[in-house]
Amino acid sequence: MLESIDTSMIDWSRAQFALTAMYHWLFVPLTLGLAVIMGLMETLYVISGNEFWKRTAKFWMKLFGINFAVGVATGLILEFQFGTNWSNYSWFVGDIFGAPLAIEGILAFFMEATFVAVMFFGWNKVSKKFHLASTWLTGLGATISAWWILVANSWMQYPVGMAFNPDTVRNEMTDFMAVAFSPVAVMKFLHTVLSSWMLGAVFVIGVSAWFLLRKREKEFAVGSMKIAAGVGLFASLVTAMTGDKSAYQVAQCQPMKLAAMEALYDGGTSEPLTVVGDIKIPKMLSYLATHDFEGYVPGINNILLGGYMLPDGTTALSAAEKITKGKEAIAALADYREAKQAGKQAEMDNAREILEANMPYFGYGYIEDSNSLVPNVWLLFWAFRVMVGLGMYFIAFFALVLFLSWKRKLSKFTWLHYVSLVSIPLAYIAGQAGWIVAEVGRQPWTIQDLLPVNAAISHLETGSVVTTFFIFLILFTVLLLAEIGIMLKAIQKGPEKGLNVK
Repeated sequence: MLESIDTSMIDWSRAQFALTAMYHWLFVPLTLGLAVIMGLMETLYVISGNEFWKRTAKFWMKLFGINFAVGVATGLILEFQFGTNWSNYSWFVGDIFGAPLAIEGILAFFMEATFVAVMFFGWNKVSKKFHLASTWLTGLGATISAWWILVANSWMQYPVGMAFNPDTVRNEMTDFMAVAFSPVAVMKFLHTVLSSWMLGAVFVIGVSAWFLLRKREKEFAVGSMKIAAGVGLFASLVTAMTGDKSAYQVAQCQPMKLAAMEALYDGGTSEPLTVVGDIKIPKMLSYLATHDFEGYVPGINNILLGGYMLPDGTTALSAAEKITKGKEAIAALADYREAKQAGKQAEMDNAREILEANMPYFGYGYIEDSNSLVPNVWLLFWAFRVMVGLGMYFIAFFALVLFLSWKRKLSKFTWLHYVSLVSIPLAYIAGQAGWIVAEVGRQPWTIQDLLPVNAAISHLETGSVVTTFFIFLILFTVLLLAEIGIMLKAIQKGPEKGLNVK
């Protein structure tokens, strides 16, 4: 049976996982974004026969390869931590959570590993079309990898397609398709991957702007910026659309997260959306949350106290009532296992009936203080605004770059080149802010409503977790600095000579 652990080890385990995840996310979006851009460039080469696009694609492939290698290293460490630091979690839902990760490793990772070699070393050794296919399949493999990882993450936010087995104290998958293609997973995938395309586009534009500032490789830089701006504008617009859909899903599945994102303590109907301070958009929050300008949006206090009407017509339970039901579920599980050991079938059936009735609130049984159900409001409020604000900025940024490329004036505006360089770290900040909203907003849950973090961690010495935290911090920082150094050398060297647009 799961045990609740209340020590500082919880915070250190969370910090270690957050550290690994945030470093990993420095590499993944650039991999996904560059894969699309260099694929389009090589496609232009195969269609037109223009060597310019071949050499341009090869330059960005070089940066892709550097980033790809470091991203794989951090990703492997991230997956191992589920077994080392979160063994109770792995036991409780490993039958479900492990499936998409296994598929990711068997299918997507091996697909990437197979075709990435052809992509890097197959120039002039295989046909143009086969090499082009290898380039796209490498990018597709990375995208499929993202799909299965995001399926696993989405299930933690919106657990579906499962049944709890009291004999093993594990949740078991009953509907693979419900897990793999839940609406939350689909929308999270689109939002995350397309935002990665945005980052890749910003990176290409920023690096190209550096060449223009140095008055080097003008044709290469302008050609790269055109492709990247087109990809970026498309991705930024679709990312905004999927963000709207995601906000609606959060309102339905994780109302506390939405309330914290808006710092909304007392909700109501026709709720405005807060931009910053006293600047509000009338009724917009109600529309985002319910698709009705007059819709009711519960605040933090409303969710804790309950009593309001839910969309399905039932009355929301208070946090105290959910905690009571959770403790009844845990007690029923203990009674079931005791009765089974004693061979008392009637008592087993009665305990199982109580358990199934209260299972949706199982995780609340490990909550001691209802106030712990409220995530960090300040952090979520500002992280959400940073993410959305930068998203709107990038729409305007890509539109401007495309307009100037159409006017053939990209190389003339020095101020835009500096803005492009500054935009690279802004894109990374936007991505990190998005993950803060997604993951901090779920707290205190590892699995929404079913398993809080205090019941999910492993029995480890706090000192060992602290030690490995700083080991990983040093290791990841060294890897990041090494990658930046290698990339800067590759950028300074520039593309192969002889680039001329035909």
